[in-house]
Amino acid sequence: MAFPLAFAKMHGAGNDFVVIDSRMRGGPVMSPALARAIGDRHRGVGFDQLAEITVADDADLHLDFWNSDGSRAGACGNATRCVAALVMAETGRDRIVIRTARGLLQAVQRDGAIWVNMGPPILDWQDVPLARAVDLLDLPLPGAPVAVGMGNPHCVHFVTDAEAEPVRARGPEIEHDPLFPEATNVEFASLLAPDHLRLRVWERGAGLTLACGSGACATAVAAHQRGLTGRCVRITADGGDLLVDWRDDGVWLSGPVAQVFTGQFAPAFLADLT
Repeated sequence: MAFPLAFAKMHGAGNDFVVIDSRMRGGPVMSPALARAIGDRHRGVGFDQLAEITVADDADLHLDFWNSDGSRAGACGNATRCVAALVMAETGRDRIVIRTARGLLQAVQRDGAIWVNMGPPILDWQDVPLARAVDLLDLPLPGAPVAVGMGNPHCVHFVTDAEAEPVRARGPEIEHDPLFPEATNVEFASLLAPDHLRLRVWERGAGLTLACGSGACATAVAAHQRGLTGRCVRITADGGDLLVDWRDDGVWLSGPVAQVFTGQFAPAFLADLT
């Protein structure tokens, strides 16, 4: 690996990320072992997800996402917004296109807020994916949750009080339920108003997080499908508020973005990982 390796630490509503820009490095540098090492909150930097920026032929940039356990993440809405904020500040533009495993995503800046179109929700059981054909609005699991795909699978539970849910206990059990062959993100949401939901999230490969962009999108879609809300809702996560607007062209996500610090990994830290 060529040295040095710089990074930025960012978060969106407490959902925290390490961002590595590899556009000038000739290709990606990330590996499962390196992601796990950086994701270690005691011996590394710590993150919910890591986003690596590379060059794209058909977009302004390409993004790959990694979980803190070293697994890949197919989508990450808050990290996408954070990277969009970085690139817009760098270029002075207010609109960019980002290539991810989810496809081409549009990011725009309006009235100081970064919005990302996370694409249309996935509402077919094979593509979520699920292990067998079931009713996505009434899964055969305790609590009759809803399945929604946003480039990654989500299992959304509507409960009386999200804050009272034992997320640390229930999350990992549902994450690895056989109904989800690729595991799943797990959401617990309660209705505060017809346009306002309280949300807590157990993320696949990361655990309990303060917010989840794709999870907020999936929850908004599920809530509208269940007739609980309209298509534009405020999602209050543990770390702050996110806005979701399910439009004809996709599910748009916005919320706070913050850069915390930048740094550079020491060669000794990287030596055993290359």
